[in-house]
Amino acid sequence: MSLQNAFAGRVDRLRKLMEERGYDAVVLRNNPDLRWLTGAQAVFDDEVAHTAFVTADGLWLHTDSRYYNSFVESLGPETPWQLDMDLVDHAAWVAGRALASRARVVAIEDSCSLAFYDALQYRLARKSIAPMLPRLHEDICDLRMVKDEDELTLLREAQRITDEAFEHICGYIRPCMTEQQIRAELENYMLSHGANGLSFETIIASGPNGANPHARPSARLVGEGDLIVMDYGALYCDYHADMTRTVCLGEPSDEQRAVYDIVRSAHEQCAAAIKPGVIGSDIHNLSVKVISDAGYGAYYGHGLGHGVGIEIHERPNFGRRWDKPVPAGSVVTVEPGIYLPGKFGIRLEDCGVVTEDGYVPFTASSHELRVIPV
Repeated sequence: MSLQNAFAGRVDRLRKLMEERGYDAVVLRNNPDLRWLTGAQAVFDDEVAHTAFVTADGLWLHTDSRYYNSFVESLGPETPWQLDMDLVDHAAWVAGRALASRARVVAIEDSCSLAFYDALQYRLARKSIAPMLPRLHEDICDLRMVKDEDELTLLREAQRITDEAFEHICGYIRPCMTEQQIRAELENYMLSHGANGLSFETIIASGPNGANPHARPSARLVGEGDLIVMDYGALYCDYHADMTRTVCLGEPSDEQRAVYDIVRSAHEQCAAAIKPGVIGSDIHNLSVKVISDAGYGAYYGHGLGHGVGIEIHERPNFGRRWDKPVPAGSVVTVEPGIYLPGKFGIRLEDCGVVTEDGYVPFTASSHELRVIPV
C-alpha cells in the first residue's frame, strides 16, 4: 500500500465517522492522531503545536515556522492538506475555519486542554458564531486500533531492529557489568542500526531487581546465576516495537527454569486463544488462570498486554477492564510475568497483529530460555 493510499483510507474512515455522527468538522490537536491522519513522518515532537480542521471536503493544518518546512517535505507536493503558519493562536485559527466553512457542529478531541476549549469558545463568540462542540470520546483512538498495511510495514521494521538488538546484547553481556552498561549498549545498537529513537525507557533488571516489573536500570553488577529481564523497543518512523526477554547469566536453577516454563506456557496458551472478536479481559483472565493454577497467582499483578502503534500504549488491550472485542488488524502485546520479591522476576513479551487466522507475532526471537555462557 502506498503512503498516499494509506493516508486517503484514514481520511475516508474519519469522514465516514463524521457523517454517522452528524459532525460538520473535526478539530484535532493530539500529535499521535495527527501523525496517523496526515502520514507526516519525523515531524511531531512533544509540543502541542499543530491543529487540524477536517470537513467533508477540506483538510487544513495549522502549524508554525519551526515545523512548516518539515511538513512540506514530508507530505510532498501532491498532498491535499492546506498548510499555513498564520501568526494567530490555534483557537482563533479554528474559529476562522469554522466561520469560513459555516460549520454548525465542530467535534473536538477529549484530550484537548481546558485552556484551549475556553479560548475556542471565546474566539467563536468574538466572531458571533456558536457551533456545537461535542467531544469525540476517543473515536480517533478507536479508528487507530485497526492498522493498515503501511503501518504494519513500519511496525515490522521496528521489531526487526529490536530482535537484532537482542541477539547483539546476548553476545555482549558478561558478569560484573552494570545494568546501566547493558542498557547503554542495547540502546546504542538500536540507534546505530536503523532506529530513529527508542520506544520507551529501557528496562534492564537483574536478580532481585527483576521482581519489579518497571524497574529502572541501576549500578547493580550482574553475576552468575542472575536472571536478567530486558524490556525495550526500537522506534522506526514514529512507530514502536515492544519486546521482553528474560535471559540467564550461566545455568539457571531448577526453580528459575520451572517458573520460566510457567510464564512461557501462559504466553503461548494466550497467544493461541487470540482471534478477531475475542474480549480482551477474557484473554487476560486466561493468563491469570494458567499462572494461578501453577501456584503463582499472587506474583502476577499487571495486565497481559496492550495495543502498540504510533504510541507505545494504545487501544485495545488484554487487561482485566477491557470488556470490548479485539478487532482484526489490531497490534497487541502478550506479556505475562511472575515476580518473586527478593529473588527474581520473569517476563516474556511478543508484539504482533491479530489476523483472521489468529495472532501473528512480529517478534522473531525464540521463547526458549536464553542461557548466556560465563
